[in-house]
Amino acid sequence: MTIDCSLTVVGSINADITATTSRLPAAGETVGGGRLSRSPGGKGANQAAAAARLGARTRMIGAVGPDSEGRAMLEALRAAGVRTDGIAEATAETGTALIMVDAAGENQIAVCEGANAEVSLAGIEFGADEAVLTQLEIRLDLIVELAHRVPGFLTVNAAPARSLPAEVVDRADLIIVNEYEYSQLPQLQTAQLVAVTYGAEGSALLQRGEQIAFAEALEATPVSAVGAGDAYCAALTIGLTSGIETGRALRAANAVGAAAVEVASAQPEFDRFEMYLPTLD
Repeated sequence: MTIDCSLTVVGSINADITATTSRLPAAGETVGGGRLSRSPGGKGANQAAAAARLGARTRMIGAVGPDSEGRAMLEALRAAGVRTDGIAEATAETGTALIMVDAAGENQIAVCEGANAEVSLAGIEFGADEAVLTQLEIRLDLIVELAHRVPGFLTVNAAPARSLPAEVVDRADLIIVNEYEYSQLPQLQTAQLVAVTYGAEGSALLQRGEQIAFAEALEATPVSAVGAGDAYCAALTIGLTSGIETGRALRAANAVGAAAVEVASAQPEFDRFEMYLPTLD
């Protein structure tokens, strides 16, 4: 099969500064011997890059600063095949994520929002046949605005975890969280469809709090989990909006996440989405 999906990602764009160390430091501790790298990131940009590389027609709505990092982030998105005409130039500096990754791929992340605080939906239109994917690294009022303005399929990646207005929970066609985020958001028990990821244990789809599908994780050699969840979000949204059966879409999303975790970059290369389906049947 060939997917036919138009996807708009509304969200954050960050310059990632990553220190890779043998282990993560405890509070107040310094761990030496690190390796420093800089790369494009931000949950929104990661999801947009993954969606485009998986084969969806993808545009990004966001903001970058008037700096070299902003220009580099735009170039990276265009190289992935993402339309960037909906990305504004803000007055603040481009958002930055400070990341620490250990030898097992576990991470700690601190985000400085910068230009992401200036993301706006002014002048943006959404089509009925267009899926929209967003996350919580932008202002909550924008998520509420999307709930009212998006006529098509709306996916909310509720990360980082914070309480969602009831109107967002009621409107979202799909909410995606990890196991910890789900435990922190009891309101999701009433959501119409929730995907919960369990890392190496797989992921599940819940309808009004009842599990309707589960898929085991694929084996992977973890390098960094920074962009894996974002790739999963893009893949699951593409699968479900392309009419793929829920269990099969879940397994494909797990496969994409497994591919992402084996790469250090938060915006890795992918095969087209349909390439992750045949080996899963």
